[in-house]
Amino acid sequence: MPRLLRPRALRPGDLVVVASLSGPLHAVNEPDLEQAVVVLERMGFRVRRAPLLEAGRHRWWSAATPAEIAREFNGLLRDPEVRAIIAHDGGQTAFGYLDLIDVEAITADPKPILGYSDISLLHLVLYARTGLVGFHTDLATPGLGGRWQAAPAARRAELEKLYSTLLTSTEPIGALPANPSWECWRAGHAEGRLIGGVINRIVLNQATCYALPPDWFDGAVLFWEEAGGQASHVWNYLQVLRHAGILDRIAGMVVGIPAAIDGLDSPDASPSLREIVLDVLGDRDIPVLGNVEVGHAGPNLPMPVGTRVALDAQQRALSLLEPAVRALTVTGPSG
Repeated sequence: MPRLLRPRALRPGDLVVVASLSGPLHAVNEPDLEQAVVVLERMGFRVRRAPLLEAGRHRWWSAATPAEIAREFNGLLRDPEVRAIIAHDGGQTAFGYLDLIDVEAITADPKPILGYSDISLLHLVLYARTGLVGFHTDLATPGLGGRWQAAPAARRAELEKLYSTLLTSTEPIGALPANPSWECWRAGHAEGRLIGGVINRIVLNQATCYALPPDWFDGAVLFWEEAGGQASHVWNYLQVLRHAGILDRIAGMVVGIPAAIDGLDSPDASPSLREIVLDVLGDRDIPVLGNVEVGHAGPNLPMPVGTRVALDAQQRALSLLEPAVRALTVTGPSG
């Protein structure tokens, strides 16, 4: 297992940069991005937009070419003033620049990189290559500036406090706020390192040279979610994880609320997501907590990749046992 590389804790007034690490910014979403900036400033941070985050700028389905995105990303990683980077949105681009990321800059000055969807691929790869904690959180534009704004005021305040604590506190957060949507799909208790993201990115990454070694999944709590596609695709992704031996290694599973997946609970007696998961798991006796806010259904609870968590599926409880950041006085990687 790698030594966990924690960024230093942010302080009030630190600079957070919103960047296009994958998809472009469409003009219609500019108000949501502006609202995301307001949310980050209310948390006490200075906020700047990276140059590629310009409405209307795009190349195919991306904000720019992979080389251009990597160049800007590496500049942010090397800039000592920048203390955190949050992706404006997800997309379909991160695979194009995995080999262009300055990993030495990350190990020299680790910073929180926030986001989910395509950004979950970055979390997995950078964890594999450097031990960097991945901040699987809401994206800026569709999350902080979008779904957060549709949530009740009390929920928004709860999320702001939770995210601020995640970035600034060197104490464990403890129990995440449970939601009535959470379901126990298989009872049990587990503690282990948190690994996960969009399930299609987990599966595809394991086919690259940046794959996590199989033994890194030993005793892990695997969290995943999916958006779009077919129910049969999810079943097949899980079958890939079974064939790879990953389902035999993990100690527990957290499944996100599905988003826009065709064929779930349809009138023609298609299976539910719970039925799909339990079908592939078979008789593997591991706890499974379902319908947790960890993906496209949002607003998202933070899931810091690489840190230890405790899962009690029957009690519908999930606790973060370690901080995601380190004190400023500590230098280098911390276990």
